[in-house]
Amino acid sequence: MPTKLAPPALALLHNFRVVLCQTSHPGNIGSAARAMKTMGLQHLYLVKPDRFPDAHATALSTGAADLLEQAIVTDTLAEALSGCAFAIGMSARKRGLSHELVNVRSAASAAISIAATQPVALVFGTEMSGLSNAELDHCQLLAMIQANPDYSSLNLAAAVQIMCYELRMAALQAEDLVDDNLTPNSQAEFATIDSLEGFYAHLEETLLHIGYLNPVAPKKLMERLRRIYARIRLEKEEVNLLRGILTLTVTPRKHDKY
Repeated sequence: MPTKLAPPALALLHNFRVVLCQTSHPGNIGSAARAMKTMGLQHLYLVKPDRFPDAHATALSTGAADLLEQAIVTDTLAEALSGCAFAIGMSARKRGLSHELVNVRSAASAAISIAATQPVALVFGTEMSGLSNAELDHCQLLAMIQANPDYSSLNLAAAVQIMCYELRMAALQAEDLVDDNLTPNSQAEFATIDSLEGFYAHLEETLLHIGYLNPVAPKKLMERLRRIYARIRLEKEEVNLLRGILTLTVTPRKHDKY
């Protein structure tokens, strides 16, 4: 009997990476790898895991040990997001932030569209406290699993399983977009997170130079500005334009007077 081929849209799942930040229990890493593989995702990134590699992680991966062997371990979240155009921060609770907050189904739909042309990251925090505000600053969207409000705490691997399932369903529903309507030229190229970090550093340097940002009492200015631009979802050319403005703000170009 011939092997049944997977729908082409499922290839979009290869453009996703799951990023686990400072995971304390190696068993959760193994279980998360298993959850990923059952839904067709394969790229696992680990930011400063407490223990990895670890035999407990391998034992709980149950057939997904290849994902653990290929996992990339980084010291910072910025390194784990290098090359991505979009990052979704996962949260078990509402935050007092200005990030756009959506349910996981909406997040999956948006992510699949972007993954047609550029890499996307799903970012999960520690088992005890989730993602910090500083980690969320690297994300462009905040997604929440709408669980029982009286008991909304999910195991890390369970949360990974739910989000990966939603991505798989969104990919299957987007099948008709892959062939004609969603070609690489049909949408603008989003700025990568690397280039966004460069822009934010440039912006902070410029604001310090013109005296708008007080280094003694910065408050949360850069945090707020990051979230403004995160909602906009800057394109590559827009970042270049903004950085050009910042450069000329510090060193204005002289024009001949007529």
